[in-house]
Amino acid sequence: MFEKKGIRFLITSILIFTLIYLISKTRFIFEPVGAYLGAIAVPIIGAGVIFYITNPVVNWLEKKKVPRIIGTFIAFLVILLVITLVVLFIAPIVQEQFTKFVNNIPKMVDSAEQLIELWQDNQNIIPPQFESTFQNMIDNLSTYAEAITTGIIGVIGQIFSFVFAFFLIPFFLFFMLKDGYKFVPFISQFLSRHKASSFRKLATSINHTLASFIQGQFIVSVCVGIMLYIGYIIIGLEYSLSLALFAVVMNFIPFLGPFLSAIPAVIVGLFQDPLTGVWAAVVMFIAQQIESNFISPNVMGRALSLHPLTVITLILAAGGIAGFLGLLFIIPAYAVIKTIIGHFYQEWKRKQPEEDPDLI
Repeated sequence: MFEKKGIRFLITSILIFTLIYLISKTRFIFEPVGAYLGAIAVPIIGAGVIFYITNPVVNWLEKKKVPRIIGTFIAFLVILLVITLVVLFIAPIVQEQFTKFVNNIPKMVDSAEQLIELWQDNQNIIPPQFESTFQNMIDNLSTYAEAITTGIIGVIGQIFSFVFAFFLIPFFLFFMLKDGYKFVPFISQFLSRHKASSFRKLATSINHTLASFIQGQFIVSVCVGIMLYIGYIIIGLEYSLSLALFAVVMNFIPFLGPFLSAIPAVIVGLFQDPLTGVWAAVVMFIAQQIESNFISPNVMGRALSLHPLTVITLILAAGGIAGFLGLLFIIPAYAVIKTIIGHFYQEWKRKQPEEDPDLI
């Protein structure tokens, strides 16, 4: 038995590596396909995210005897209203705060240099290794600040590139909302009865996984952003709206997102006033405690069932490979792949003979 399993595992491994080798040697065939998929990826992903946020509204209207086409137009009107409100009332404030922040970076760098020099001047005994470290920090502080600014601008550039794709997103979104429910029956008609049933089950599982993550993360992120904005206003933190919106985006990244969103708020608070920096950390801590203990359990539960170590590993790898967009989409992509593998594994187990379930 063991020998048979070992031989089949060895043959399978050889075939997989052979396939990978052949693909690497013939990648020129796949490059046009990759370029095409890359061109339509942002509109499809963007439309898919908005679809899962707005589809419950369309489904609810359809249950109320509103034709789906009318419900789709109502969803578009709501989206248009939200975009209009953002452009008129939120975007100008964010732009003003961001401009002010960029203009204040040299002043913040000077303050940091003065603080480090003051600390050094008031120390009688400084170990040589610490002295050289602090001197190196002072010498490179401007470089660090420039790198941070460049990184922030790069992230904003990616966000604007994503927003630019909205020219195509509405077309994809319209047909997703209007005809999305027809996709599974359309594919099923070309399959046998057993395979059609399996495909419907898989499609339902994937749809549930994506809906649970996107809808849940959207609600959780908005709630956290509102709590942080109120808290930042109470403590008088500068750039409160921009920092709260940054937290909304970062909270789409599970586990690491809240910590990433806390760093700019605490740094800005410390430069504004040391006590304000402490209060910013307190506000972030309270908001995250409310989110993790009350909001997330009721909104998301354990929809994805992913281990924290797995999530952190995926996020670190995706960030290094695909940047900010990789951080946002790696978790739902992994959850979908996990769902697909789990489905086919269950199908394979079901087909195994009961008297000899260990055969591969």
